[in-house]
This record gives sequence, structure tokens and C-alpha cells, in this order.
Amino acid sequence: MEFLFDNLDQILEGFGKTLWLLLFSGIIAGLLGTILVSMRVSPVALLRGVGTSYVNIVRNTPLLLILFLFRDAFPPLGFNYSINNYFNFFFIAATAGLGLYAAAFVCEALRSGINSIPVGQAEAARSLGMNFGQTMREVVLPQAFRAVIPPLASTYIALAKNTSVALAIGTTEATFVMQKLTDERASERLVIFLGFSVGYIIIVWSIALLARGVEKRAERSR
Repeated sequence: MEFLFDNLDQILEGFGKTLWLLLFSGIIAGLLGTILVSMRVSPVALLRGVGTSYVNIVRNTPLLLILFLFRDAFPPLGFNYSINNYFNFFFIAATAGLGLYAAAFVCEALRSGINSIPVGQAEAARSLGMNFGQTMREVVLPQAFRAVIPPLASTYIALAKNTSVALAIGTTEATFVMQKLTDERASERLVIFLGFSVGYIIIVWSIALLARGVEKRAERSR
């Protein structure tokens, strides 16, 4: 344990970057997933086809391959931006890859929620003169979000754990720091693994508790 405390600054910095990855990629996944599910249930065949194709392609592509695509394929096209040394190109590439990957799963979670809503509610909204966008925004999506809080929480828990894959493209998040410390002190690897496991468990429990709080609030508001 002394070795962990001696390197606490590195560990906290690694978990800090993990949390930033989770936050930014989670926002991307939530926004893009909502757009995708709207496309998947759209009356326009072209939009349905694009949304369905995106979900099928992304869900069947390994996350690591997507991260390598952002790291290696986009810089030659001119996409090689860094905000500063902390939010560098590797962080941005990892955030984009994780967000676009998780968006497919957010989309499917929301679609299951939409399918649970009686068709009559959308028909009633249209009878009041609402168009498709208004119906989705005012009637369908609010109910879908409330219905799928547990599946969405599971998706974000998976995203939190998937941030560890970002080490493969050079992002200095928590797992990257863990690997660095085990290379420096192999004799302490069990303690290091346990220490970092506790850190990830805290993140996952926090997401689960937040989701449970949101779910209870949604139940009270019905």
C-alpha cells in the first residue's frame, strides 16, 4: 500500500482523465444516441436506413478497431487537433471513438423504451397537429427516457469500463497509469491491481446510485 500512496498523484491524475473521458464520451453518446433513435423510428425510409446501418455496423465492430481508426486514419485527413497537453490528440480521439461506439447502444436502449409506449399516444399527438419532431420531443422521448433508466445505466457502466481500452492508443487514463506502475514495481502488481479495481468500482457504483436516484425521482413524478 505504501507504493500506491507514494504514487497517489499519478493515480489520481489517471482516474481524473478517466472521468473526463467518461463525461465527454457520455455526452456524445447521449446526444448522438437520441438522434439515431429518432432516425430509426422516423417515417422517412432513408433516415431509418442510415440509423439502422450505423447501429449494425458500430455494434459489430470491435471498440479497439474504432479507436485505432481515429488514431491512425484521421490525422492524414487533417483531423489532428489538441486543446492542450492534458486534452491532447489521443484524448480527443479516444473520446470521439468511445462516444460514437456507445451511441449505438444508447440508441437501442432508447428504442426499447419507445417500443414500450402505446402507439395511441403518438397518434393522439399527431391528431393535435404535432409533427414528428414535436411528437418525439414532447411526448415520446420523455417517456422513453424514464422507461429505460436501468438499461441506460448499464450502458454507461459499460462505457466507464471501456475507457480502459483507451490506453491502447496512448491515452494516459487510469489503466495506462496502472500498467506503468506495474512495469516499475512488478512485485507490487497484486496490490496495484486491487487498488485500481477499487477505483473503478467506485466509479461504477456512483453511476448505479445516480441512476437509482433518477429512477426514484421519475417514479415520484408520474
